Amino acid sequence: MNPIVRVSHLEKYFGHLHVLKDLSFEVNPAEVSCIIGPSGSGKSTLLRCINFLEQPDYGEIEVAGVVVEAQGKGAAYRRRIRDLRLKTGMVFQSFNLFPHMTALDNVIEGPVTVKGIKRAEAVEIGMHNLEKVGLIDKRDEYPSRLSGGQQQRVAIARAITMQPQVMLFDEPTSSLDPELIGEVLGVMQQLVEEGMTMLIVTHEIGFARDFAHRIMFMDEGRFAEIGPPAQIFENPQDERTRAFLSAFASFEPRNHA
Repeated sequence: MNPIVRVSHLEKYFGHLHVLKDLSFEVNPAEVSCIIGPSGSGKSTLLRCINFLEQPDYGEIEVAGVVVEAQGKGAAYRRRIRDLRLKTGMVFQSFNLFPHMTALDNVIEGPVTVKGIKRAEAVEIGMHNLEKVGLIDKRDEYPSRLSGGQQQRVAIARAITMQPQVMLFDEPTSSLDPELIGEVLGVMQQLVEEGMTMLIVTHEIGFARDFAHRIMFMDEGRFAEIGPPAQIFENPQDERTRAFLSAFASFEPRNHA
């Protein structure tokens, strides 16, 4: 099986701050990888570099056969970035819905304006995906009239309406009240079951344990430990992983000393 995502020797600086340090990994089709770690470890920056919302300083990204190197120039380079972005869907912490558009218009804006799909076809796809996330009855509502959980589900419907091959989730529940988190995780669970390839930055340790195929623990811009959930949560090898997980009382790593 050929990887659908390949990250090679990725480096990112913000001024003198070295945020991502020689990161290399691959993701196979239908794989769910959860990226965990302390705040400031580079998790969100990594996701933003994968679809070039942040420009990497060194390295190369490949998504579904589209290869883009860091710091390229010219029209052909910009077209490759566009092609790569069309292969990826992104769900942000803060929803990023257009406040002046209804839920349905938010969902279909990308297919119509970016992909050139006819509005009637986009509406059909968008309605299907609003139904998938349980919000078909909210299609004519504006974001200000939706709860945070509903807004995030609209954002997921918007992303999958672009028909991406890979979904990137950047802490999708971090802005939600506890009682709303479950409805978003439920939609994500459905995508897992449908075989969507997903890279998820999250602090939802229970979701990561139950639905990820692989856990990637980041610390100070590097992967301190990568492995299946059973290894990371039950027998972490790196001291930094153990210290991080000890903050989650129900996931206290076992002492194998």
